[in-house]
Amino acid sequence: MKLLIIEDDPSLMEVMVSALKKEGHTVECASDYDSAAEKTGVYTYDCILLDIMLPGGSGLDLLSRLKKFGNKANVIIISAKDSLDDKVAGLELGADDYLAKPFHIAELSARIRSVARRSRRDGDFSLKFGNVTLEPESGRVFVAGKEMELLKKEFSILSYFMHRPEHLVDKTVLAEAIWGDHIDQTDDFQFLYAQMKNLRRKLQEAGADLEIKAIYGFGYKLAGK
Repeated sequence: MKLLIIEDDPSLMEVMVSALKKEGHTVECASDYDSAAEKTGVYTYDCILLDIMLPGGSGLDLLSRLKKFGNKANVIIISAKDSLDDKVAGLELGADDYLAKPFHIAELSARIRSVARRSRRDGDFSLKFGNVTLEPESGRVFVAGKEMELLKKEFSILSYFMHRPEHLVDKTVLAEAIWGDHIDQTDDFQFLYAQMKNLRRKLQEAGADLEIKAIYGFGYKLAGK
C-alpha cells in the first residue's frame, strides 16, 4: 500500500518509515500542516497516518478538508492526545481508526491492515479481472487458478491496475503511485518501461485473458482481450 505519515516528531517518523517500508509499503512523509495539505491535494494514498498536533494547524482540520474534497484514503489518527473528545471528533469527521501514542509498531501495522480490509466490500479481499485473481494480503497472483510469480514492483503495478480496470492511467501518475513522489525529479521513465515490459510478457505467457495496453501519448489501460 501507499502510505502518508503526517507527524512532526522526527524520531518517531524515522521509526515508522523504516518499519513500514520493510513490510513492503510505499511510504511518504509530511511534518507540518501545509506540507500535508499540499501532498494530499496532489497525490493519492491508500492510508494516511495523521497526528492531531501539527505545526501550522490541526490534524482534525486537515481531516475535515480531506473528507470535504472526497479524499478516499483510509485515515488512522495517531496522537498523544488520548482524550475521548478528540477520539470522537476524529471518528465523526470520518477517520477509520484512532491509535494513541505511545504504541507498538506491530499494533500500527495491524491497524493499517484492518482498515484496508474493512474498506473492501463483502469480505472478499481479492481483486479479480478476467481469469486473473490478485490477493493483496498474501501478495499472490493466480491466472486461471495457477499461481504466477511476480517481482515486488510488478505485483504493485498489477495491483494498481486491478483497482482501476478499464481506466486510462497516466504514466507519470503510475510511476508516482509505485515509486513515490520523488519521481517528479526525473523525466526518464525507462525503469517503468522495463517493469511494464516484463509484467506484460509474464501475463501473456501465463495465459491471462487481460492485458495492459499502451495508450500512445498518455499511458496505459487494463483491458480484457
